[in-house]
Amino acid sequence: MVLAKAAGERPSSSSSAPAAAEEQRRVAMEPRVPAAPANLPPVSSKAEKFPARPGFGTIGRRCRVRANHFLVQVADKEIYHYDVAIDPETRSRGWNRSIINKLVKLYKEHLDGRLPVYDGRKSLYTAGALPFKNKVFVVKLANAAKGNKREEEYKVTVKLASNLDMYSLRQFLAGRSRDVPQDTIQALDIALRECPTTKFASSLNWNRYVSISRSFFSQSFEHGGAIGNGVECWRGYYQSLRPTQMGLSLNIDISATAFYKAQAVMDFAVEYLNIRDASRPLIDQDRIKLNYNFPMIICYCRFDQDGVRVSVVQYFKKQYNYSLKYINWPCLQAGSDSRPLYLPMEVCSIVGGQRYSRKLNERQVSSILKMACERPAQRESSVLEVVNRNNYGNDDYSKEFGMKVMNQLALVDARVLPSPRLKYHDSGREKVCNPSVGQWNMINKRMVNGGSINHWACLTFASRLHPNDIGMFCRDLAHMCNNIGMEMNMEPCVNITQARRQDTVESAIRNIHRHSAEVLTKQGLEGKQLELLIIILPDISGSYGKIKRLCETELGVITQCCLPKNVQKGGKQYLENLSLKINVKVGGRNTVLEDALYKRIPLLTDVPTIVFGADVTHPAAGEDASPSIAAVVASMDWPEVTKYKCLVSSQGPREEIIADLYTETMDPQKGRVGGGMIRELLLSFYRATGCKPHRIIFYRDGVSEGQFSQVLLYEMDAIRKACATLQAGYLPPVTFVVVQKRHHTRLFPENHRARDLTDRSGNILPGTVVDTKICHPTEFDFYLCSHAGIQGTSRPTHYHVLLDENRFSADALQTLTYNLCYTYARCTRSVSIVPPAYYAHLAAFRARYYMEDEFSDGGSSSATARSAPARQLPKIRDSVKEFMFYC
Repeated sequence: MVLAKAAGERPSSSSSAPAAAEEQRRVAMEPRVPAAPANLPPVSSKAEKFPARPGFGTIGRRCRVRANHFLVQVADKEIYHYDVAIDPETRSRGWNRSIINKLVKLYKEHLDGRLPVYDGRKSLYTAGALPFKNKVFVVKLANAAKGNKREEEYKVTVKLASNLDMYSLRQFLAGRSRDVPQDTIQALDIALRECPTTKFASSLNWNRYVSISRSFFSQSFEHGGAIGNGVECWRGYYQSLRPTQMGLSLNIDISATAFYKAQAVMDFAVEYLNIRDASRPLIDQDRIKLNYNFPMIICYCRFDQDGVRVSVVQYFKKQYNYSLKYINWPCLQAGSDSRPLYLPMEVCSIVGGQRYSRKLNERQVSSILKMACERPAQRESSVLEVVNRNNYGNDDYSKEFGMKVMNQLALVDARVLPSPRLKYHDSGREKVCNPSVGQWNMINKRMVNGGSINHWACLTFASRLHPNDIGMFCRDLAHMCNNIGMEMNMEPCVNITQARRQDTVESAIRNIHRHSAEVLTKQGLEGKQLELLIIILPDISGSYGKIKRLCETELGVITQCCLPKNVQKGGKQYLENLSLKINVKVGGRNTVLEDALYKRIPLLTDVPTIVFGADVTHPAAGEDASPSIAAVVASMDWPEVTKYKCLVSSQGPREEIIADLYTETMDPQKGRVGGGMIRELLLSFYRATGCKPHRIIFYRDGVSEGQFSQVLLYEMDAIRKACATLQAGYLPPVTFVVVQKRHHTRLFPENHRARDLTDRSGNILPGTVVDTKICHPTEFDFYLCSHAGIQGTSRPTHYHVLLDENRFSADALQTLTYNLCYTYARCTRSVSIVPPAYYAHLAAFRARYYMEDEFSDGGSSSATARSAPARQLPKIRDSVKEFMFYC
């Protein structure tokens, strides 16, 4: 509620017999062994150690870049960890900090002169031992933020937990140990955060820093402002201490997020609901919208006072001599359920410094992105400004713990990988293409494998477009498709249809689908149906999800949706982009890597290899009734590796481990039968290529560092079980790579004016890879900027290898990953993350549309909603899921 105030064992590799001999004794991939019991735990209760770095990459043109990492020198001090228990317990980390701050001031002599740091929960750290192992302190404090003037008494128990080992940290940073001393790093990280956090905790007006997770925000930073609907953008910075090859590194980045504007609740409500006349009663729709921000809204009510039934209006007149103006508006319910307190909205204000955690609308997202957008030179300058502003060198807590933060960005060795050659159809003037700075075009080129469309139709909901304009658009689109390599009938199988006003979106689509089937039957093509339905969307947004759900899960027809403004504008570039998307949706290929065709890509084209991409998307904040959606895609062609089949499933909200990678069911005759997404995709690969995968490369998106071990343990266990059910002894080697986009490392050119080191946006060049200095001390990871910047500062993608049974070299994996970024089907640009992970991300978001009607109200966060089984997604029709419908 918005705070308002009144006024296991590693399997052996697959056979090393020559590929030709293997093909001769190809075994059909059908279940030949019984499935393993479903209740068996993974192979090991502890995840395997992540693979050590196999060496450093050497391919590419050498250069240097600056990273927003600052070296932290640490003195050899003993650090002690103490458990903290506050009675009565409080949930507010800020209030906990206020209690501990008061304790430190009151009991200096009991702390032996130490300056402790505190995480706001249960842990307190000191540089040197306190003169006790267990002690209880009494602290009295008045909570002015809640309007309490009377002091409350708290008993604080401080108990020694452990002595942290600095020697282990030094060994780990030097690469002589693989065990991460996480407790020590966490203690030092908290020490570096103590100064800005204390500024927040000790400031009653919330005007210094507001601490959110690892970021600090303040209105004193420039370039913030209102973003609409009673919400404003605050700027700030992210801070995290990380172990790297150069030692401990302080990662500083610029952040921006949304906050409620400090104002009267009525002002917020009027702006949020866009109401002109606040004297009128709220309609139910507006009440529901407002309830999304203030969950405890009730109507003006009556209550008993001294045995007399009194209304809220009467009470405020009698008690405060205040005549309420908005008597048709609801009250806010404060207090507890047992002792509720009803406050008219017009006498309440929103306290400043509260994060707006609800989903932002399109206009708000656009506004906050503009405010957060900074070119590389400007962003680098902003990062340095934060470091100078925080003055880490004179920070008492940093000095206490023996830390010194350098004030210069790390200068890092990097390489720019060469771009791959792309193969197009031999009938075009340009049969191969050498991309330049991550971009190319379709001029003089034809798709390497053009799809065929015989039966298509167009349905338009755009009321402002003339039928003649739509007809011309369709002809131009068909002409473009044919011109760049497809075979598309120039005429639709039924006339272009304008939806009637009384039609709903669903009824109009069903009508044209039925009508086209009837026409095809009359033409002697019984059983045939639409291969493509072009839909020009309504002028008002909101129907895209309904269209995709209906067409993909009920009717089984591929669609291409177009915005009316784009149709009206038209243009060659737009038609070309549409053609690229349409081609892969109907089974074609736009381009392939030339080295793939000639089988020159190490550990990809030597033996049949399947490339997976997987991602899980979670519901927006406050929508805990909505499930998380998992998507897995897998390549269905080899050696090209461009076509990806997709499977999706729902699971409990916020669950990161993909539940349906491997499943089992009980069959009365067969007993336990294995299933799940991995098994189905392996079988699909076999049916599509005629051979079983000898190698698996698995790109897993969306996993944070704290989840690495669990995700690897359970998902690799699922992969192995799925393989084992297909053929006895079938255990292809797996390389499991986590793809991270949500990190805060930024790379800047060493010289912002050097034209040969930057693209047109001033960013580092596509292909820039870093695997030294700011990377993990011992493990196999790298940062890769695989795309050209458009606006703002490019974010490199972080790839971290959690398992590598294929024994990739650094060059082989970095080059493979970068080259795949040129095979993304929807544009003639290299993209920022490897395409299988990108496709999985698109597919997961597409599947969420299938449920949007059920969870459109959102807002449910009850324990019942969270614990209930996830509602299953509707099944995607076979005529759709065999193609890349999600593009």
